[in-house]
Amino acid sequence: MAENDLIKTLRMNYLYDFYQSLLTEKQRNYLRLYYLEDYALSEIADTFDVSRQAVYDNIRRTGELVEDYEDKLGLYRRFTRRQELYRALREHIHEPETLEQYIQELEELE
Repeated sequence: MAENDLIKTLRMNYLYDFYQSLLTEKQRNYLRLYYLEDYALSEIADTFDVSRQAVYDNIRRTGELVEDYEDKLGLYRRFTRRQELYRALREHIHEPETLEQYIQELEELE
């Protein structure tokens, strides 16, 4: 798997975690099987007795939909920023002036 594909898969896994409750059951099933369980399009098509193209179109549209949710709600963006700030806090635990800056930024994310 190419690095870009791996990054996209990781991102879609997170977006799925954050926004799955906003998706239909069919959308959840297709994304879960494709991104989380690494099914091929043909395997998903066989499972649901639909064409490979139908699966591809649904995954593409649903991917666009969760990206749109992310643009509007920013749950993943805030999550990743919090993770960065927690790492920085651990690295600078003995620097009070730097800690205050990170703590303030964390509070602003809430």
